[in-house]
Amino acid sequence: MRVLIAALIAFAVSGAVGKVLVPWLAALKAGQTIKEIGPKWHLNKQGTPTMGGIMFIVGILVALVTAGLPNLMQGKLGGLFVFLFALVYGGIGFFDDYMKVKYKKNEGLTASQKFLLQLAAAILFTVLLRYFGYLDSRIYIPFANVTVQLPWILYMMFAAFVMVGTVNAVNLTDGVDGLAAGVTMPVAIFFTVVAVMWGYQELGIFAAALFGSLGGFLIYNFHPAKVFMGDTGSLFLGGAVAGLAFGLDIPVALILVGIIYIAETLSDIIQVTYFKLTHGKRIFRMAPLHHHFEMGGWSEKKVFAVFTAVTVAGCLLAFLGVAGRFTM
Repeated sequence: MRVLIAALIAFAVSGAVGKVLVPWLAALKAGQTIKEIGPKWHLNKQGTPTMGGIMFIVGILVALVTAGLPNLMQGKLGGLFVFLFALVYGGIGFFDDYMKVKYKKNEGLTASQKFLLQLAAAILFTVLLRYFGYLDSRIYIPFANVTVQLPWILYMMFAAFVMVGTVNAVNLTDGVDGLAAGVTMPVAIFFTVVAVMWGYQELGIFAAALFGSLGGFLIYNFHPAKVFMGDTGSLFLGGAVAGLAFGLDIPVALILVGIIYIAETLSDIIQVTYFKLTHGKRIFRMAPLHHHFEMGGWSEKKVFAVFTAVTVAGCLLAFLGVAGRFTM
């Protein structure tokens, strides 16, 4: 019941915050600078307020300290840990957004600065989860229903790679109105169900709040978007997804639940690599993948619907893959 309450509170708070935040950001002229290398029609979005991710971050926080308060009082801090982990990434994104807005360029922190900050957060979070017993150095393999033991240092390297990769993959997915939020909502449902079935209510409350708050955010972000989540929101979302995967000790499940994140990232890597190797040739019309389909005539609403549907299918497969662990 408290999981449902968390989702409803997060939805209501996120939507209510948006009522104030969106016009405030517009009044501050905190508009997004659109890259000229993207689809030309995206230039019409120039000046749309950014940093809208603040609304779902606030929604989740309120849900955690209300619906999740009994868990916090009992010392069950997993949901709080994941929130703080995601908040670190959201903070990195906020600074990046602030620099973009201030200097009116689509550039903020350098790639190396982002990477080092993200890597440090991933390592600290992994150590924290291990200390509080949420994970060890074994990796659970879905479908096979087995675990593979790794040396701790090797597991740390694996965890850091997956966390940083996930965060940046979600960030890359945020390129079409509503897309990152729409794709992440079924992922949040997957983690909510798994957390509740395994008895991790504190993580279930966070995941449910993530789902609800994104619903509130989509009121303003669905096409045509009145506000963008910015790096503030997309990096927070990436941290939330990665944090839940490791908090529940099922990081390999990200291959399925994050199928769109992975496809977006691979399309970008393949495009850049092929372009360099062939001195100017391209495989995709434009990368990342959502732009490829846009250039092929898909509307933003169609991209949103299809990519979200693919994620739903991936989450259902992932659930079948981890279902055997419920009886372990």
